[in-house]
Amino acid sequence: MRVLGLDPGLRHTGWGVIDVDGNRLTHVADGVASAPTDLPLGERLVALFRQLGEVIERFRPDAAAVEETFVNRNPASTLKLGVARGVVLLAPAERGVPVSEYSANMVKKSVVGAGHAEKTQVQLMVRRLLPGCAVVKADAADALAVAICHAHHAATMSSWAATSLAKSR
Repeated sequence: MRVLGLDPGLRHTGWGVIDVDGNRLTHVADGVASAPTDLPLGERLVALFRQLGEVIERFRPDAAAVEETFVNRNPASTLKLGVARGVVLLAPAERGVPVSEYSANMVKKSVVGAGHAEKTQVQLMVRRLLPGCAVVKADAADALAVAICHAHHAATMSSWAATSLAKSR
């Protein structure tokens, strides 16, 4: 299974692609989609949508995972982030790629083992879990962490579904 992890942001949206084979994770690619800050909001969203579309077309993921937005103190910033997040959810869904969502705490717990881990801890564990991955940008590392979280949870859900199916026979 190929998973696209996405860490939404209006200025920078991190993306990361991993392949999952059982409990083996392999780094495929990562990067950041950026929208020029001098453009009007609508044009920035179009730029973000198109860049993510190119990533999806290039890497052909089987699933996408997006980090949920946390509400911060500035309502205007939260609303703008929510708009960008809508584009991030739309890009894979519009192309028929199933999208799952995970809270930041769930992502950190899945990757580091602690829900309130520091960003540096997340980046270190991403590099450990994906040998050969030399992530430089924090947004891309966060996106890879979301993909790893999905890989762990998708495997668990699949196992539970198989067990339930076997019991029902």
